[in-house]
Amino acid sequence: MIFLFLTVFFLIAYGFLIVFYNKWWGRLKEYKTSGNSLHVFISVIIPVRNEEKNILPLLQSLKQQNYDATQFEILVIDDFSEDGTASVIRNAQIQNLHLVQPGGDTSLSSKKKAIAAGVSKAKGEIIVTTDADCIFNKDWLNIINDFYQQTDVQFIAAPVKLNYTNSFTEKFQAIDFLVLQGITAATVNAKFHTMCNGANLAYTKKAFEEVDGFKGIDKVATGDDMLLMHKIRKQYPEQVFYLKNKEAIVTSAPMRDWKGLLSQRKRWASKTFVYDDVKVLGVLLFVYLFNCWFVVLFITAFFQPIYFLLLTSAIVIKILVEFSFVKSVAKFFDEPGLLKHFIFFQPLHILFTVITGIISQWGKYEWKGRRTK
Repeated sequence: MIFLFLTVFFLIAYGFLIVFYNKWWGRLKEYKTSGNSLHVFISVIIPVRNEEKNILPLLQSLKQQNYDATQFEILVIDDFSEDGTASVIRNAQIQNLHLVQPGGDTSLSSKKKAIAAGVSKAKGEIIVTTDADCIFNKDWLNIINDFYQQTDVQFIAAPVKLNYTNSFTEKFQAIDFLVLQGITAATVNAKFHTMCNGANLAYTKKAFEEVDGFKGIDKVATGDDMLLMHKIRKQYPEQVFYLKNKEAIVTSAPMRDWKGLLSQRKRWASKTFVYDDVKVLGVLLFVYLFNCWFVVLFITAFFQPIYFLLLTSAIVIKILVEFSFVKSVAKFFDEPGLLKHFIFFQPLHILFTVITGIISQWGKYEWKGRRTK
């Protein structure tokens, strides 16, 4: 009886959470540009490490922006790359491109320090950050500029999707990432808690300086996006927005194998207990326990076979609860084809969530050739 009670409790609570996400995702209208031709100066900051193979497509994508080239600069911060990244940047021949190579002890370097070095040299009123493996629509900067001028905003979280292939691993990531983007947009719109992705962010240089940048959150290797967003939201609680616009979507590369994916998610989860936002921690803990409960049911079913029926019923209900929300998000990102994988990936996603939660809180992980805690 206790197993049935707890299963019903988890499903009802989870249902309310998904209804909440779906409601606020639906309330977030797609942003329509005003046609404003005034360009404020933008500094695009890209921290890179060992990105020799990715950096040129990124730079070409930025070069093709429909934005006055005299009104934005590209600051590529070379975070002590050990390959030919710096050489590729120097030979790119883009007039508003600048290579920044911060000095100091390489053992103390991090993505946060690289971004901070870029901000210190930035001339822009708006700081836009992205990653080396990203590609942009030609109007990307135009839309960010327009949104900034039409909205009283200090921090902008913007949409990201994965450029996946037919690989099983990449399709799994794509649907998982899609759901995370929907949750991100919903929670930002509801002003419930802070979520974002560093591949597509913008904030004012003023806001960055007023919160002392990464001071106080610089001891953890990751969190250059969400932890900074949290700091700025505390300073400007009504001036943090999600930019829901198809032309503002940035396309990023997925991890190519499971080892890389686990390392990435371990890195993402390692910042969890640095938050001082109880709502973020509460939601993360609940969702994690909810997924753990499926594992408990699975193990218990080997001793009480009737629990296989309970487990199957719970998974079906979970799928039905999530489907409307996921379908709506997939439609916005023009990825309806991913829906056919949604049901198939459910058991794997539950197990993946449980495993990454366990391994994320101890030991070191390797990222870009650097072992970090």
